[in-house]
Amino acid sequence: MKRYRRIESNPNVMFGKPVIKGTRVTVELILRKLSAGLSAGEIVEEHPTITLEDIREAQIFAADLLANEEFFFAEKSA
Repeated sequence: MKRYRRIESNPNVMFGKPVIKGTRVTVELILRKLSAGLSAGEIVEEHPTITLEDIREAQIFAADLLANEEFFFAEKSA
């Protein structure tokens, strides 16, 4: 199992969702903000407890998680 220096999961913090270590900023929130068009710099401005390196590791974490998933897509019905 790969270890992440900046990501942690604790059942007592944000219901156990992966967060930036020492914060309540979830990996999910970072990805949603990036997908909405915010830059990494803008996210850091909104959340001064995190760094650009935290954002990069959140992206790596998410990519690694998806790399190990198996996906099944429903077929279109006529």
